[in-house]
Amino acid sequence: MKGLPIADSSCNGVYCSHVLEHLALDDFRTALRNTYRMLDIGGIFRLVLPDLEYSIRQYLGDGSVDAAPHFLKETALGQETRPRKLKDFLISYVGNTQHRWMWDFKSIDFELRSAGFDQIRRATFNDSSDVMFRSVEEKGRWDYCLGLECQKPGRASK
Repeated sequence: MKGLPIADSSCNGVYCSHVLEHLALDDFRTALRNTYRMLDIGGIFRLVLPDLEYSIRQYLGDGSVDAAPHFLKETALGQETRPRKLKDFLISYVGNTQHRWMWDFKSIDFELRSAGFDQIRRATFNDSSDVMFRSVEEKGRWDYCLGLECQKPGRASK
C-alpha cells in the first residue's frame, strides 16, 4: 500500500492477477492510485480476479443444503476455524489469504473510472494488444474469473 519504488509515469503496463481481492476497500483504492501513478500516459492496466457475479449465480443455482458453505469456501470469504495460537494468528494475518473485498464488473468499472482510468473493457485470456501480457498470463487463473483491461488516458508515449 505504500507503493512500489517505481517512478511516476514510468511503466507501459501493469499486470495484476488475483491480488486485489485480498485487499480491504481502502487499500484497494490506494493500490489503484499507485498503479495509475506508475503508468505512463496510454499505459495499460490489466487485471484478473474472482468474479463475484459468477459466484453469486452459482450459489443461487445451487439448491443443496451445502450452497452457503460452498459459496463461502469458493469465494474465500468464510473461515471455518479461527486461529487459536499466536503463531497461527500471525500467519493468518500476515499471509492475507482470505478475500477482503469481492468485485463484479459494474463495481470495479466504477472504481477504475474513479481512479482516472478509461477504455475499460472486459478482457479474456491472452486477448491484449500488448504481447508482453501474454508472456505472464496463465489460462487457469482466468477460468470463471473477471478480467479487465483499461488505460491511463492521453496520447500513448512513443
